[in-house]
Formats: sequence, structure tokens, C-alpha cells
Amino acid sequence: MEKPNENLTPDFKQRFSGSFYGVLKWTNLDELWQKIKSQADADWYIYSPGHDVPESTVTNERLFTFIDEINDLLHKEHEKDYCGIVYVDDKDKPSFVKIFDPNNLGVSCGFSDNPPLPGWILSKIKPMALENSVAPTQSRQRWWNKIFS
Repeated sequence: MEKPNENLTPDFKQRFSGSFYGVLKWTNLDELWQKIKSQADADWYIYSPGHDVPESTVTNERLFTFIDEINDLLHKEHEKDYCGIVYVDDKDKPSFVKIFDPNNLGVSCGFSDNPPLPGWILSKIKPMALENSVAPTQSRQRWWNKIFS
């Protein structure tokens, strides 16, 4: 007999490897955050590879705090006039968002056999562990703990 949660892991893997749209402009990122906030129904997981996989979704309050904090971090540490480090599965009805760490972008153009994992993932699907070849830095660990302690 199949356990109810066994279907979640393959679906997460498929979605993680699926098609995404790049959020190129900071104004587009603002629009994405607003869409997520307006459509929030306490049904989002927040996962950072290298940390424990969350067992449950977060409250809307925690989701909104994370969005505000990650937005501040991206604007502060990705000192470009464009965004380009956030990817979403559906611009109108987002359900999976990859957020890359501005300090761990790896190859910025071209092909890489070992591309970096996102620093953070927002997903309406229960995440599975993703092996992060680069452990989170102490500053990222403190940042994560500040939000989720």
C-alpha cells in the first residue's frame, strides 16, 4: 500500500527540474512578491538547501517576513540594476520559486556541469532534500536562524 506522502518527492523533483521564467527586473520581482502575498493561503514551504527540509508549510506571517527579508537581502547584495537571480514557474499564479544567493552564483553565463543550487526555494509542494555542494556560510546561517528561530 502506498503512503500518502510518497508522491510528493518525485513531483518536487520534476517541478524543480521543470521550466521557469527569469525575473529580470526589480519591478518584476516586486510584482511577484505581491502576487505571492495576495494569493497566500498558508500553503507555502520555505526551504534552503543545506538546511533541514521543512515538514510543514509556514504561516502567512512567516511567509511575508521571509519575502521582506529576502527582498532586502537581494537588493543589498545583488548590486545590479537588474534582478535575474529569481525564477518562477508561473508568473500569474506562482507555486514554485527559486531564489539564487547573490554570493554563490557560479557560472554566470554559458553551460555548467555542476550549476549551483538555489539558496532558497518557495514551493507549494513539500520539498525533498537537495544536496548542496557548498555549505551555507556562517553569515547565511545566522540570517536563516534570525528569520526561523
